[in-house]
Amino acid sequence: MPIENKVMLITYPDSLGKNLKELDEILSEDLKGAVGGIHLLPFFPSTGDRGFAPTGYTEVDPKFGDWSDIEKIGKKYYLMFDFMINHISRQSKFYKDFKQKKDKSKYADLFLSWDKFWPEGRPTRKDIDLIYKRKDRAPYQEITFTDGSKEKLWNTFGEEQIDMDVRKEVTQKFIKDTLRALIDHGADIIRLDAFAYAVKKLDTNDFFVEPEIWDLLKQVQDDISDKGAMILPEIHEHYSMPFKISKHGYYIYDFALPMVTLYSLYSGKSNRLADWLKKCPMKQFTTLDTHDGIGVVDARDILSPDEIKYTSNELYKVGANVKKKYSSAEYHNLDIYQINTTYYSALGNDDKKYFIARLIQMFAPGIPQVYYVGMLAGKNDIELLEKTKEGRNINRHYYGREEVAEETKRPLVAALLKLFNFRNNEAAFDLDGSIEITTPNENVIQITRMNKDKTRKARAVINLKNLTYQVTVNNEVINF
Repeated sequence: MPIENKVMLITYPDSLGKNLKELDEILSEDLKGAVGGIHLLPFFPSTGDRGFAPTGYTEVDPKFGDWSDIEKIGKKYYLMFDFMINHISRQSKFYKDFKQKKDKSKYADLFLSWDKFWPEGRPTRKDIDLIYKRKDRAPYQEITFTDGSKEKLWNTFGEEQIDMDVRKEVTQKFIKDTLRALIDHGADIIRLDAFAYAVKKLDTNDFFVEPEIWDLLKQVQDDISDKGAMILPEIHEHYSMPFKISKHGYYIYDFALPMVTLYSLYSGKSNRLADWLKKCPMKQFTTLDTHDGIGVVDARDILSPDEIKYTSNELYKVGANVKKKYSSAEYHNLDIYQINTTYYSALGNDDKKYFIARLIQMFAPGIPQVYYVGMLAGKNDIELLEKTKEGRNINRHYYGREEVAEETKRPLVAALLKLFNFRNNEAAFDLDGSIEITTPNENVIQITRMNKDKTRKARAVINLKNLTYQVTVNNEVINF
């Protein structure tokens, strides 16, 4: 179905109920009206990283359901699927075939050889240091072929995730065939996961390599242009990078909003938030929380270094069970630039602050995405964290069918669902309309949204210090 300017839920296939059938029930009954679209996190057979190390994309992991379950959901909500454009599982049939047949494998070119990438005598220490990486070692893994010979392959992320060579014909065909098949199964948006890492080039930092990254983006868009779907490149970095993508006409993510909103609610000051919202394009998806941690690097130069430090320190000070060790190697944290916590717990499990954070998001430019834990104002799951010793699991609670029903009775969650329903149905939030942001004083931000034909005007006046707000539509007060 066509993409709608309505709240998009981000969820795993087994996090709201134990499978896709229960998720469908929860959407129809417990979250009715609050959700217009769904980013269904990877539901393919996978060997790691909670689905982000897929062995392929042709089937749904049977423990979640099958394609008919997904297509049924897709008739009621617009859908986003992930495609890992940088890597695939080392347990995939492609990798196994390469391991067995080596250069005679028809998939030999699918993988990016570390050994063949470098000229003789390289990489040097300088080469390794130049690479943009989020772990403290050179990004390769050795493959031992069936004949006993060995070769190093690029391996940017976890052990199971082997990098593909997007320059090669076999990889380009795999990308095209896969994306078109996903769209046939109901994908309205394809999220290009780890997009900025996909192009590697000698004497660069191998991250968002221009102009080749634009060639790749255009190629992918051309692959699906006749299908009516769109792509959403995922990139966690300085806001100038997604803004470049925006200028090329694509939707982008606002991954800076989480830290900027935290800073505003911790400090009570409105200036940074107002400045940021004025910069943002309408063609974007906003976030406060995702399946990963809260990105710190995304807010660089929106907040000053001192403000980022202040926000991070406050997070650890006032956040409920937010500890530095949960974002460390001790808890298998993959990304040193993220802080692991739920957004509700980042605000000290404070109902007022949390509602205001979501109110800001609903009025911000773009289409709001709400992570499933955030939709239910979930606390940090210390039990799951300690059981798995995986830092990001602090924000990946598994909600049973009955638990969801219970959580939606909480006054805060009921108010949130009413807010999301309001956002979905109010014409003032027209993406072709206008937005006006003012700061009557250092603690107050006023956001006004108006539709294109100027018949509907929604306004939120928020005091970040004393945590009060008023929402009006055409001067009529709206209560949540």
